[in-house]
Amino acid sequence: MSAWDRVLKARDKDRPLPLDYIAALFTDFTEFKGDRLYGDDQAVVSGLAFYKGRAVTVIAITRGRDIEENIVRNFGSPNPEGYRKALRMMKASEKFRRPVIMLIDTKGAGCAVEAEERGQGEAIARCLYESATLKVPMISFITGEGGSGGALALASTDEVYMLENAVYSILSPEGFSSILYKDSKRAKEASEIMKITSDDLLDLGIIEGIVKEYDDINENFLKVYEDMNRILTDFMENTGKLEIEELLERRYQRFRAFGKVMWQPE
Repeated sequence: MSAWDRVLKARDKDRPLPLDYIAALFTDFTEFKGDRLYGDDQAVVSGLAFYKGRAVTVIAITRGRDIEENIVRNFGSPNPEGYRKALRMMKASEKFRRPVIMLIDTKGAGCAVEAEERGQGEAIARCLYESATLKVPMISFITGEGGSGGALALASTDEVYMLENAVYSILSPEGFSSILYKDSKRAKEASEIMKITSDDLLDLGIIEGIVKEYDDINENFLKVYEDMNRILTDFMENTGKLEIEELLERRYQRFRAFGKVMWQPE
């Protein structure tokens, strides 16, 4: 498929949402709300759960199923209080030594004036800053769209995986084409040069792996779940053997390696 075909697949209204994966992968999920500063942002769903008997923290950015739910969840575009809620959960995980699992499906952070007034940039930057040295294992799955800093705020983890038809980009193809071509209608053309597909990002070393969708993700959701389950099991076992200092060093080296990928002088 072309990159644009993958974009359309990632945006499919019938595609499973992060909440579907939470229900399949974890037991006894208990949602925690609010950022203890402004309010609750329902574009970000976070809470405690058990994974094979082990307590974990689960954080997801999700859109809605229909127009009513999308309005409640701001179409999957978090406001600052959503990122601050996520950060609150991350810090609590560090205190109680719980691994953190992130599930991401967002076009990007909310860009309304009110979001900027409440410190959108600082909230995202704080998530990135704290993630770098969080003393617990962290893993992210991009299940649909992974747009811009809105997605990166919850994808600065020890390992990142993408579903086969997910996309992960610095901004939407429409936004990219508006800047590059001064024409948002050339989004399809822009998507082909942005390197946003799971195959592109695996080749570049930005992600650790791809979760297959077996042609139709809805018909084969059980197979997708089994593959994600296997990745999570391996991640828990492998990181559970590491000392904190080794975990942080590996995370540091992972992000340092990106500079070599992106900066390749002649």
